[in-house]
This record gives sequence, structure tokens and C-alpha cells, in this order.
Amino acid sequence: MKAISNFLEESITLADDPKAVEQSWQAPFEENIECCHCGENARLAFVFKEEHAEKNYVSRLHKNTIADGGKFWPHDAIAVAIYFCEKCYEPTVDYNQG
Repeated sequence: MKAISNFLEESITLADDPKAVEQSWQAPFEENIECCHCGENARLAFVFKEEHAEKNYVSRLHKNTIADGGKFWPHDAIAVAIYFCEKCYEPTVDYNQG
């Protein structure tokens, strides 16, 4: 598998940047969300956003065949917010598409 840096151009914004929550293709990301593992508070660590159409997107790794009764896969550029739980330290992820 190729390294992600060879595959696409990415934008990674750390949570201490006030613009981190805005690095979304849809509504802004939350600074805190519920941990999907234990239900406690998970705090935003960073946001990864695909932005450059001349590069490959994650959406090009697999086909989205959900419309044909198949498997789901993102259909466009994605923005991914990574959170870490204050209690169990497990990651929780939120994402959206362009």
C-alpha cells in the first residue's frame, strides 16, 4: 500500500487552531462529542480534510455500490475529525463528504 503522502494532498489541522472545527465539507465539527466506546466526553484532537481534486481521494479506493444494494464507501472528498475520550482514551471519529 502506498503511503498517504504519495496518494493525496491532505490538510491536517490540530484542535488548538480555532479553524479546526471549520475544516468540514458540511456543518462545522463539534469540539466535544460522546465517546462511541464508553459514552463519556471525547475531545477533538485533529481534522484531516481532502481538498485537492488533482490528487486521488479516499473515495477512489473502493466503489460505492450502496445504490445497487451493495456496500457503502464515501463518494466524494472527505473531512475526518478524530477525537480522544477523556475517560477510556479510545478514539471516536466523525466525518462528512463534499
